[in-house]
Amino acid sequence: MQINKIKILFAEDDLSLGFVTKDNLELQGYEVVHCENGQIAWESFQKENFDICILDVMLPKLDGFNLAKQIRAVNQDIPILFLTAKSLKEDKLTGLRIGADDYITKPFSIEELVLKIEVFLKRSKVVSSEKKNNTTFYLGNYIFDYANLSLVYGQAKQQLTQREADVLNYFCQNLNKVLRRDDILMNIWGNDDYFIGRSLDVFISRLRKYLKNDQRISIENIHSVGFRMVVKEQ
Repeated sequence: MQINKIKILFAEDDLSLGFVTKDNLELQGYEVVHCENGQIAWESFQKENFDICILDVMLPKLDGFNLAKQIRAVNQDIPILFLTAKSLKEDKLTGLRIGADDYITKPFSIEELVLKIEVFLKRSKVVSSEKKNNTTFYLGNYIFDYANLSLVYGQAKQQLTQREADVLNYFCQNLNKVLRRDDILMNIWGNDDYFIGRSLDVFISRLRKYLKNDQRISIENIHSVGFRMVVKEQ
């Protein structure tokens, strides 16, 4: 059965809960790699291929939120499910901003966990399929071909660098949404330090220059937050 091929990264520092959950998931046919802290989980993620991540929020060495940020920086599509003893709204919002798919509050049932895993895996297959087939974007009078790193306006073709294309693609995937600077940096560069932040400003300026021929397209500054790419209808 296909379920036997599904591999789960499971980060949980409570050894009793970790053992019981891992054992039950394996009885369901999943392959589970249990890590006792966030650093070990991150090292495992870099070495192996996983289908879904189940992360406790309160992990030692590297907490679940920061672990998820690092995972999202290299893989935007893998489902991430947080386990938490907390039900605070702030924690949920933090997780969602990072890119978590959902939360399960402890204590939880294995049946509930398995159901969520199955739902997220189905959703992730659909998203992956759509992204593979959607590398061309129509922005006003421009055609952006991400796969071929090109931006075409009429008969004029602008060849993009890989990084320029990565930034524009991220905006296209999140059209009309406010994107935080640190989220852009982490998703594209995998780092959000000051100097890379300055590089982002340079790339934004270049993209604005490339897109200047169509007044319906704009990359707006959102003060103290980040940017938003807007394409107005005719």
